[in-house]
Amino acid sequence: MAFPHNSLRAFLSYAKKGLSRAIETSQKVTIVTGNESADLDSLTASILYAYIRSLAPPRNAFTALYIPLLNIPAADISLWPEFHALFNHTNINVSHLITLDDLPTDQGSALKPKNTRWILVDHNKLQGKLGKKYGDRVHGVIDHHEDEGAVPQDADPEPRVVEKCGSCTSLVIRTLRSSWEASSDGSSLSSGGGYGQDGLMINDASVTRTWDAQIAKMALASILIDTANLTAEGKVEQTDREAVEYLEAKIYLSPGAAAQWKRDRFYEDINDAKRNIDGLNFNDILRKDYKQWTENELNLGMSSVVKPFHFLVEKAIKGTSEDKEDQFVTAIGDFMGERNLTIFTIMTTSTSSTGEFQRELYIQALSAGYAAASTFARENAQELQLEDQSNSALSEKPGAMQISSEGPWRKIWLQKDVSKSRKQVAPLLRKAIAAEST
Repeated sequence: MAFPHNSLRAFLSYAKKGLSRAIETSQKVTIVTGNESADLDSLTASILYAYIRSLAPPRNAFTALYIPLLNIPAADISLWPEFHALFNHTNINVSHLITLDDLPTDQGSALKPKNTRWILVDHNKLQGKLGKKYGDRVHGVIDHHEDEGAVPQDADPEPRVVEKCGSCTSLVIRTLRSSWEASSDGSSLSSGGGYGQDGLMINDASVTRTWDAQIAKMALASILIDTANLTAEGKVEQTDREAVEYLEAKIYLSPGAAAQWKRDRFYEDINDAKRNIDGLNFNDILRKDYKQWTENELNLGMSSVVKPFHFLVEKAIKGTSEDKEDQFVTAIGDFMGERNLTIFTIMTTSTSSTGEFQRELYIQALSAGYAAASTFARENAQELQLEDQSNSALSEKPGAMQISSEGPWRKIWLQKDVSKSRKQVAPLLRKAIAAEST
């Protein structure tokens, strides 16, 4: 039975109860989850997919209800200030989200793999503990990263979409747009109405349009952030532009939402919140947008940081700054040790003194990763337009440091090709690791 057209808040509450009920009674459950960094695109793509699919599930769906799972513990939501900024526009709060804490950890009460089906958004291979347990239960994907071939080609009745796009959420919109339209037109409503948040039937098109406008704002947040408000050269695709046009049309159908809608102001609100990480400590900044892979038994970790490198150096320093290089390298080493990493990479984004968008790339490797790190640097310097900053311009920046030849292998570059994000750089590093490990 399809979930009746309702608010995002009501859907998330219903889905959380549905997951709990399925666990308690060993019922089947369909889970939609984003990648383990659980960034804004993973959040909105998973919720949007689960919401629309639950309104209009395929006839041969594994279950009628789709559960959106944020792939982090609830405590880590505090690392994402942009979530809270977005929630102000969508009438939900942190308590409505379904996180890893909602999955049982006790072996006796754990979800049996055979009772689950997993749909991936914003990644196409289930990683970590979830991947080890449920990796072969993945049956459907919408993603914009390099295809790792882990999802079956025949995912029917779920989609298998892996293609280049600025935002995964844009691909979700394109794929499920017709289903959303059908539900908005009343095909999933009883007697032309919907249920209000108090459970009462509402026969009012203006209410359902308000709900749709809130969901549209949620989807727009990640698309606009991932494409810099549709201005990021080399990243914005026509699918992104069409998704934004469609979602804004949803907002304009709601008189109340339309009267207050200003896309640039909305983008600035979410983006300002995203960049406000001053209150986070060094480790939390690295954990905030972190991904990890294993290639031939060597672990690679990557953190994306929305501040320049010298900001991180200052965060790592405790007490005197005279030995800031040692303190920074040690802090990175501790972070790597906690995760058993062989190679760790930081990609920063910031605005230069002349107002230009810029990227920096830092790599630190243990001895087992020296060859792979060197191979990556040698083979990709031209493509990424890497400008070595280890002993030159970086040292002139406030709080920066000289990179010496002692200790672990480490390099920092200014990445002149700013169109290449982690989505493009991670596969190059993984390829280098795989090549040197064979």
